[in-house]
Amino acid sequence: MSKRAIPLVDLSQFVNGDENQRQAFVDKLGQAFHETGFVGVIGHGIPATLIDDFYTSAKNFFALPVDVKRRYEIEGLAGQRGYTSFGKEHAKQSEVPDLKEFFQIGQFLSPADAHLRSEYPDNVRVEEEPTFYDLAEQLYKSFEKSGGHLLRAIALHLDLPENYFEDKIHNGNSILRAIHYPPITSEPNSAIRAEQHEDINLITLLVGASAGGLQLLNKNDEWEDILPEDGEIVINVGDMLQRLTNNYLKSTTHRVVNPPREEWHMPRLSIPFFLHPKSGMDLSCLPQTVTDERPLAYEPITAGEYLDERLREIGLKK
Repeated sequence: MSKRAIPLVDLSQFVNGDENQRQAFVDKLGQAFHETGFVGVIGHGIPATLIDDFYTSAKNFFALPVDVKRRYEIEGLAGQRGYTSFGKEHAKQSEVPDLKEFFQIGQFLSPADAHLRSEYPDNVRVEEEPTFYDLAEQLYKSFEKSGGHLLRAIALHLDLPENYFEDKIHNGNSILRAIHYPPITSEPNSAIRAEQHEDINLITLLVGASAGGLQLLNKNDEWEDILPEDGEIVINVGDMLQRLTNNYLKSTTHRVVNPPREEWHMPRLSIPFFLHPKSGMDLSCLPQTVTDERPLAYEPITAGEYLDERLREIGLKK
């Protein structure tokens, strides 16, 4: 069996384990995020049937005619809700758009949280695919719960109270994104499916893509394939968490490469969940992460200000 590019952890050992199992999980996750910035997670509690059903529903949406899909592209929302058509987004250092289209789902507010409506636009319902909205809501909440457990473990690793992130991510600005990389029909103009980049958020939870192609840039500046097993979710550190920890936890560069030519006809569907805090979260570096070996690297900024800055860089916000 080939060597794994990323470590593997079992989240159920943290959620349901005894003190020793929990501590072992915290240590292993912390080490993975510090050294690799990526980890595979099993025992995450997200039902396989829910993932499969959402995949099917997303596939049905992307199979709709382009003019129908474009009806769900909402002007002025910087792609934060609804559909974003092919070729709109690019990595911050690239001028060439990625070979993808996507649909974004944001926070689902309860009636008690009506005061946040001005901050969070409504999610978009797709008339032609009626189950899509409800499945998205279930999957979104399931990802939020698993992501919350992972951040509790990270808080302990950073010598913070276990619930440090809880109020910061409750009603946070997280995004569930269904990404469709259509079949490649002609020689691409140097673009790859998703050019090398780092994620903006705290952590990303990625559920098994329908085809390979995900690679990370390792310490030796070599691209390594990430090949998750069945039922495994890939988690990576985003720039907000790297910034909060003054580069102690690592937001690793990754990309999605085009398949070999004989597989060009195969589309790829991928479902990442970008776990964001509320806009007001202070991303100033935690004092315990600033040391002589690792001097302060960042000025104070809020999560909302940082997100705005980055959406402009990748072409979603003007």
